Amino acid sequence: LPVADAVSAAQEEGITHRDLKPANVILSNSGRVKVLDFGLACSTAEEPDDVSSQATTRPLHRKDEIAGTLHYMAPETLRGARVDQRSDIFALGVLFYELATGQKPFRGESVAEITASILRDDPPPVTDVRSDWPETVDRIIRRCLDKDPDRRFQTPAALRLDLGELRDDEVPTEGGERSIAVLPFVDMSQEQDQAFFCDGIAEEVTNALSRIADLHVASRTFAFRFRAQTLDPREIGRRLGVKSLLAGSVRKAGTRLRITTELTDVARGYRLWSERFDREASDIFAIQDEIAESVVLALKVSLSPHERRAIRNVATRDAQAYEYYLRGRPLLYQHSRRGIESARQMFQRAIEIDPAYALAHAGIADCCSFVYLYVDRNPAQRDCALAATQKALQLDPGLAQVHVSHGVAEGLFDRSAEAIAAYERALELEPRSYDAHFFYARESIMRGEFEKAASLLERACEIRPDDYQSPAILGQVYSNLGRDREAGVARRRCVENADEQLSLTPDDVRALYLSANALVELGEVERGLERAKRAVKMEPDDCMLLYNVGCILSIAGQVEEALAHLERSVTVGNIQRQYFEQDSNLDALRDHPRFKALISDLEKRPGDDGGRQG
Repeated sequence: LPVADAVSAAQEEGITHRDLKPANVILSNSGRVKVLDFGLACSTAEEPDDVSSQATTRPLHRKDEIAGTLHYMAPETLRGARVDQRSDIFALGVLFYELATGQKPFRGESVAEITASILRDDPPPVTDVRSDWPETVDRIIRRCLDKDPDRRFQTPAALRLDLGELRDDEVPTEGGERSIAVLPFVDMSQEQDQAFFCDGIAEEVTNALSRIADLHVASRTFAFRFRAQTLDPREIGRRLGVKSLLAGSVRKAGTRLRITTELTDVARGYRLWSERFDREASDIFAIQDEIAESVVLALKVSLSPHERRAIRNVATRDAQAYEYYLRGRPLLYQHSRRGIESARQMFQRAIEIDPAYALAHAGIADCCSFVYLYVDRNPAQRDCALAATQKALQLDPGLAQVHVSHGVAEGLFDRSAEAIAAYERALELEPRSYDAHFFYARESIMRGEFEKAASLLERACEIRPDDYQSPAILGQVYSNLGRDREAGVARRRCVENADEQLSLTPDDVRALYLSANALVELGEVERGLERAKRAVKMEPDDCMLLYNVGCILSIAGQVEEALAHLERSVTVGNIQRQYFEQDSNLDALRDHPRFKALISDLEKRPGDDGGRQG
């Protein structure tokens, strides 16, 4: 329904999209379906016979041009006839068929075979491929795919009316009801100071459930968008694309905990399971295990022995150490000097309490790696990162996150083979690990393996659809591959996701400068530069922020300002010469005397032994 609504809205403005396909349809962090990339769109208004006489408001493309993506082209498009909104209806039919069956309706080994199939073949009925779909769905899709435009739905609004008649129980989901979102737990403590603890419980349950192959779990950050919102469960479930919701609350007083949980069936609105736990805080790990296992039982999900062990795999049994670790993780991912220093203090306190806490050692390693990459190129930081990951591996080699941290540390030494082996092992242990895909992609970029990097970043975007970092880097990778249209879509997704993030945390400087870069690349220079200036105002002495803003200004053609920010970046601590030498964003500055002087200055500085970029 939302896809049909989006196309209908465009056509109400007199626009035919002409390139509808899965890559151009995204789900925003707020749950809204958005149709992107109108680069091939044309107007549905009548064109004058003399095309040269049209005003400057004429569409960029004529309706009789052959344009689009082959699998989604209507027969009339392939014949070179004039297209209208019914051609978009055909593309929607292809998209819906693919969504319902997992395969394209028209196939072939070559362009000629695919073209012939679109012009000639009738695809197998949806119900033959997936018996759990009702006949109504097959009828709707078949009408969309009719070769004769006059026999299709004539408008998206007409299509929407038929789709709207489908009942919730007629529409199957992958794995039936086996999909869930874990909402942030509510802090019911009198002091209202346990938000990090509440979030940690929800995140741990999410991570445990995510290890189950037969259960689709909404990403943590996507689900946490609904913190403190009083929406109906049906609406939250619709936005998150899940059939069940797990919600809870926490009341912590001294050493006592009261945790209440409730699992709700979204479509029917009834409670599948609920429980209240009145325990000591030291029992938190047993409570999390019970919650995860109760959800599995309520949803009738079968577990393999490996999955059953995985959801009980807790890295520490000390509640106080666990609290310090929970405090440290969000600080680490602020990507700022102050955040990293604070995170390291939290992880160190966790280790003092539980010296065998492998994840806390991995956290120390990540702090050292990030400091080395972004703040201080002192080899001692690199050595610390490797030593901490080796300790973590010794303590618990079965944790995927430990292997990710090890891969990052090995990369600091330019030991690419060892880094790749670590990332591959992490993915064996946890195939849906966002961090493993993200950092493996960055290693691939350093090796010049852009196709590999693109594949890994695409998967990272699927695992965490609300993330702004992966699409930001993916846009640059696509540009390196000459895939400019896909680069634009990725950058637009970065901006959309960053907008959602900034609506919740306006002081997220990383969201500001990564989306600023994307906006400038997309041609929205003023909007991008405004974000860059906001970021600098918030963190005027952060060397990596200043470096990134220098890159943004370079892309925008503001050479003198770009150089000023880069010089300031070096003054406050950035000594990563390779950044300056290799970053294509700085190509416009390379012949400038001030840039050459900057490189010369970096060459004389101690500490940078030629290590890689982060």
